[in-house]
Amino acid sequence: MSRAKDINKKNLLRIKRKRRVRGSIDSGTKQRPRVSVFKSNKYLSAQAIDDISGNTVASVHSKTMGLSVCVENAKKIGEQFATNLKEAKIDAIVFDRNGYLYHGVVKQFADTLRENGIKV
Repeated sequence: MSRAKDINKKNLLRIKRKRRVRGSIDSGTKQRPRVSVFKSNKYLSAQAIDDISGNTVASVHSKTMGLSVCVENAKKIGEQFATNLKEAKIDAIVFDRNGYLYHGVVKQFADTLRENGIKV
């Protein structure tokens, strides 16, 4: 019973951080969409969102690539996402870490986007 309670508390704390982060970043536009990152224990996914029209411009998910979530695979996922963004003619984004700490997988993902010519 206490494990479920701990998980619930952990998610509630992440949601509080998420709201705090979202309050300090700009909304996404068609020229500069907001990239929202979601990380679970198994997978990493990201999507570029145009908040004005409510559309997803580009997305990537590690499950479709056959990868688990780790720092090495975050680099491969970031390269694929940068390619998807370039196909959509996007070269600048607003990075939304979604309440996760900016280290490890999330940091590697953002750094890989920068290395591939996306302005974060």
